Amino acid sequence: MHQSNLTLVIPAKEEKESLPMVLRELVNYNFKKKVIVDKNDTDTIDEAKKFPDVEIYYQKKRGVGSAIIEGIESCNTSYFCILMADGSTDSKYLQEKLKKCVDENLDFVFSSRYKDNNSGSDDDTIITFIGNFIFTKICNILFDLKLTDVLFNYVLGKTDSFRELKIKSIDHRICIELPVKAKIKSMNYSSISSYERRRFGGKKKVNALIDGYLILTEIIILFFKKN
Repeated sequence: MHQSNLTLVIPAKEEKESLPMVLRELVNYNFKKKVIVDKNDTDTIDEAKKFPDVEIYYQKKRGVGSAIIEGIESCNTSYFCILMADGSTDSKYLQEKLKKCVDENLDFVFSSRYKDNNSGSDDDTIITFIGNFIFTKICNILFDLKLTDVLFNYVLGKTDSFRELKIKSIDHRICIELPVKAKIKSMNYSSISSYERRRFGGKKKVNALIDGYLILTEIIILFFKKN
């Protein structure tokens, strides 16, 4: 699979410090690079414009979920991969994820920070670790996902398969909606071990308690819709 058939969808909100480091890491890759940014975030936009091979997409709606949805919907490649602008999603896994997706004809390849001894996270707190364990356990019981990490948005997949899911979540609930809907639609997916790095700079956007509550409500909603 040629690299040019993959678009990296990079949501970026107030990431003027970390985004340049992420884009410099990608300089030797021939992947298409699409930075999704709020049109009012001029500092991040100015940094993205310094890289001539980057396409800037101005986000229409607020929220990381909206950024991901709009970015993938605007892709013209067969495959996409969500790569976070804070540097936490290590680009060294991209080739492995793309090869697995193509060779096994998968719709999605998820990343797991808890799959085996090669995985892990520099960003975990005791709250996020326990929360992820509980949410993953619940999703595996209710939807038979058979995944080890349902809260990591480092996902590669077929663009058409994503569009078929008709994802609606405008915020971090997208991390639950995507795998659950893929399972409900009997799509083919798998996962690889990944290590989540500490963000390169800026402030963390996730609020463990608020986003945790929203994710729990999304699980309940999807369960009753399924039935």
